[in-house]
Amino acid sequence: QVRLAESGGGLVQSGGSLRLACEAHGFTLRYSDIGWFRQGSGREREELACITARGSTSYTGSAKGRFTISRDNRKDTVYLQMNDLNPDDTGVYNCQTDCVLSRIDRGSWGQGTQVTVFS
Repeated sequence: QVRLAESGGGLVQSGGSLRLACEAHGFTLRYSDIGWFRQGSGREREELACITARGSTSYTGSAKGRFTISRDNRKDTVYLQMNDLNPDDTGVYNCQTDCVLSRIDRGSWGQGTQVTVFS
């Protein structure tokens, strides 16, 4: 089955860190741009970070300066290192083989991984 699987979420105190992983199943993501997205409770889904197939990175909003996206093509995995977390970072995190939210089919979102930050 061709899919992306997110993992690494959990419960963390404010100021803490987590590293999320986005693993490809049934295909290789090494030739794809990969984006990380977040949806908090009652909020619109938002773009966080993008890494191109060539390894260029970009960040939006609150991810700037705190999150780092990276990829390990040998493992077909993209990571999102999140530091200095705060309660506003709480939400479901998903990855996609696209970095632009408006281009992504609403029906293509997986379960994601839940991140909960408590103060």
